[in-house]
Amino acid sequence: MQELKTILEQLKAGTLSIQETQKAIQHLYQNKEMDFATIDWQRSARKNYGEVIFCNGKKTQHLLSIFEAFAEKKQNVIGTRASEKQFALIQKSIPQAEYDPLSQIIKLIFTPVEKKGLVAVCTGGTSDVAVAEEAAQTAEFHGSHVLRIYDVGVAGIHRLFARLEEIRSANCIVAVAGMEGALGGVITGLVNKPVIAVPTSVGYGTAFHGVSALLTMLNSCAEGMAVVNIDNGFGAGYMASQINRLICAK
Repeated sequence: MQELKTILEQLKAGTLSIQETQKAIQHLYQNKEMDFATIDWQRSARKNYGEVIFCNGKKTQHLLSIFEAFAEKKQNVIGTRASEKQFALIQKSIPQAEYDPLSQIIKLIFTPVEKKGLVAVCTGGTSDVAVAEEAAQTAEFHGSHVLRIYDVGVAGIHRLFARLEEIRSANCIVAVAGMEGALGGVITGLVNKPVIAVPTSVGYGTAFHGVSALLTMLNSCAEGMAVVNIDNGFGAGYMASQINRLICAK
């Protein structure tokens, strides 16, 4: 967006003609074609959100080339589900890159993101924190303040009640839980804000790697709760930030 603003300012100042401005904008948003990827430069302008790269399964050299393309344009970007090995190679080429091993997120920030509103990210247990951090850091990257409230599951529900007023102050709530996945429905029944429930693959045998928690959340009778896929902290954080942004825009 900063590059577009610069081009338009040059047009206004008369240092660029209409034809030159048209060519500059076309060049700015022309997709970058690689043998293994097509980078959509228009996405950030179209959605007003920075780009996100899913790193898991990508060849390290391919991933590096993609990050280098964003670094060349100085565009903010994060990578999810990234390994330490992938990050090490990226940081060697792009020193500004940062990595959080808990959430497995790589961040490349050239333009500071203004944060508004509030998203609360809650977990049933400490074992759910990695997925919760993926949600929290995704929401922060996309312009939301985040309140982290971890380990407040139904096994000791008094812990949740002790933090309830803080949770209610958020514009949107992300509830991350494995095992039986009850946290999302409980929180939704106690607040008047939208809740995004994230089932995690935490649990013993019949938890079925998160399927049990997923089914509990999908079958909840608490109105106002949406559910994302198992371990999909990114999807929850992105959606929560969109909801928060709409509320802040009122």
